[in-house]
Amino acid sequence: MTHTLVLASASRGKLEEFRALLSGIAVKLVPFEEVTRPPVHIVEDGRTFADNALKKARVVAQATLMLTLADDSGLEVDALDGQPGVRSARFAHERATDAENNAALLTAIDGLGDPTSGASAESYPARFRCALALVDPYTNDGAPTLVEGRCEGAIIRSARGAGGFGYDPLFVVAGMDKTMAELTHDEKNEVSHRARACRELRRVLDRVLAARDQEIARIVGSSLPQEADPT
Repeated sequence: MTHTLVLASASRGKLEEFRALLSGIAVKLVPFEEVTRPPVHIVEDGRTFADNALKKARVVAQATLMLTLADDSGLEVDALDGQPGVRSARFAHERATDAENNAALLTAIDGLGDPTSGASAESYPARFRCALALVDPYTNDGAPTLVEGRCEGAIIRSARGAGGFGYDPLFVVAGMDKTMAELTHDEKNEVSHRARACRELRRVLDRVLAARDQEIARIVGSSLPQEADPT
């Protein structure tokens, strides 16, 4: 049985990544804007990625009464005291584009001067973080499950690569001489913060989908007409 999984995000980039990362699992991933009328507006005011992911998953699951996956992820730069952090998608302003956020990040980096400890001449230690929250309104009393992943690396001052989205062109992956935007889809889906969180999520989904299948089979079985007792 294939189950619909609602993604609590309007990002096409995230949607395509999740479809690749969750391939082989019996789910059809759809963005929440396709199944909610009127659109759901969520204020992402959490202090951590986990806070925001949990809030989005709960709100969308309540609005749709469907199995829901929420992602909150972003970039932390050590020299900027962890910024952009939970404001990664809104670092320049509330409705910022990727280009505007990248420009704002480079402006903040330029204000630091030369990098110091743990950095090369033109890079700043940083990491991508991802928190994924899964909510099924019909199993485990709707309690959410949270998994997380991270990818270490460094920010550079000159963008490289045409792939990916967000800060990918400025982020060199640790142990690789490539930015996230220079990686192939397969390479990115092995090392990214989202890929690492999804490896944990796949195990969770296996259990949740098995429980849903059992519950559906029980409901269907109980609704079938019973054979008369021949005695």
